[in-house]
Amino acid sequence: MQRRAVLGLGAAGVLAAGGGAYLALQHEQRGAAPAATGPLSPGAAAFWNASFDTLDQQTYQPAAHLRGKPLLLNFWATWCAPCVKELPEINQFHDEFASKGWQVLGLAVDAPTPVRGFLEKLPLKFPVALAGLTGTDLSKQLGNSKGGLPFTVAFGVQGEPIWRKLGATHLEELRAMASAVKV
Repeated sequence: MQRRAVLGLGAAGVLAAGGGAYLALQHEQRGAAPAATGPLSPGAAAFWNASFDTLDQQTYQPAAHLRGKPLLLNFWATWCAPCVKELPEINQFHDEFASKGWQVLGLAVDAPTPVRGFLEKLPLKFPVALAGLTGTDLSKQLGNSKGGLPFTVAFGVQGEPIWRKLGATHLEELRAMASAVKV
């Protein structure tokens, strides 16, 4: 009889822990502001301290250009069909939320020539920088365990990731995420 009680309590504990993890993940994905204002997590620090080349061969440093406001960061490539499909909606998100303090940055995990050609056909209103093949490593540090594309991360005003998605985003989910973040 005691063994059943112990097993029952153990199962209840596992369910409670799983439920707590689920709620924490949902809280993070809804775009809740980060609680801590201390040092950045290793993945966030790697992003904010990185430098990327632009298509006009300039250096783009996120910390110098983007820190202190919420940011939607999208890893994409010209050869990635879901990436190409979602970019117009990310562009629309930029149009709608720039006036609300949101910034958008596209990091192309690609070479400069195909990105230039792509942007001639589909101009984007937000900045695009080149992450090259190292972009996959950076996306992994930011929570993209599979290293797939597209991968999108939203950062809160404190510089920590508050929302992540592997796979194509949709405008409605981006709107919902951004509306939940205090700017």
